[in-house]
Amino acid sequence: MTDLLNYSPTGPILIVGGYGTVGSALARLCAPAWPLLLTGRNPANGADLAAELGATLRRWDVNDPAPFSASARAVISTVNDPHDRVLGAAVRAGIPYVDVTRWTSRMTRAATAATLLRPSAPVLLSSGWMGGIVNIVAASLIGELDGAQSMDIAIRYDVDDRAGADSVDFIDRLGQDYEVRRNGTLAMVSPLSDARWVEIGGYRTKVARLDTPEQLTLPLTLGVESVTTRIGFSSNASTTALLAARKLGFFRWGRGERWTGLRRSLLYSPGQGGSAIIRIDAHGIEETRSVTIADPLGQAHLTALGGYLGLQQVLGAGAAAGVLFPESRDDLADALAQLQVHNVLVLAA
Repeated sequence: MTDLLNYSPTGPILIVGGYGTVGSALARLCAPAWPLLLTGRNPANGADLAAELGATLRRWDVNDPAPFSASARAVISTVNDPHDRVLGAAVRAGIPYVDVTRWTSRMTRAATAATLLRPSAPVLLSSGWMGGIVNIVAASLIGELDGAQSMDIAIRYDVDDRAGADSVDFIDRLGQDYEVRRNGTLAMVSPLSDARWVEIGGYRTKVARLDTPEQLTLPLTLGVESVTTRIGFSSNASTTALLAARKLGFFRWGRGERWTGLRRSLLYSPGQGGSAIIRIDAHGIEETRSVTIADPLGQAHLTALGGYLGLQQVLGAGAAAGVLFPESRDDLADALAQLQVHNVLVLAA
């Protein structure tokens, strides 16, 4: 049996992973505007949130073969969907779909799978850093410059911030080289290479390369010749440990299941809260524009806000059917205004 979703223009927004760390933040953003259906593996864990928001609560474990059925106005996935179950069910039903939790290779696979299904509704793959917020701000900078030749994105990852387990899935990719565009041509680079010091929101932070989807999509959608994303940590000890592990080759010989716990222990130790800070430098032919994105409520809130903007994009009157990316939206100014409304600062760096 297969999952069966049905499109209903008056139905709820189906949030898969709707009471997880990102999902609960997203649900709170959506609740004033739309009815909600929250799903996950353990519905009891979402009972309080559902009661608070007046949401419906159902079980849907995407790793459990038991079929799921529901009606929805839109679907947004905040959890890993390794078998494309949520994606496939939404696209087959003609339901607008948003995904904020895929690394680059899985996003590429999702774009291919969705295209082959010939979607009759928008399919927004919004897995650029922080739910596509980086893509939106980057697109705005590129517009100000009337095009950009290159772009540098530097992330300050607060190790004390609240984070779900999926938020550090990128650590399992640190042993695999990845493809980027460099001066308009394809090149392979290694994770955690090309380390440098960058000032991010007043913090001098050591950052190194990371495989993220905007490095693939921004050259394709907006013609940027080179996009480089690097990440550093609020804890110098965490940065030092990761770079030392790379130097020892740990992320190559320690890629199997046996080493999963150790790999994640290098980074995953979520705290009670922190801030999310990102610097973007867009380099045009004659000038550079630099901004800092800062969310005092942290990375889960910023990712959820990216998902919220994504829902607005796919539910908008002019949303086209087919695969979309967040930087392709026509209302960039409105999206930036929404960031301000939700106390996210975008300031000149």
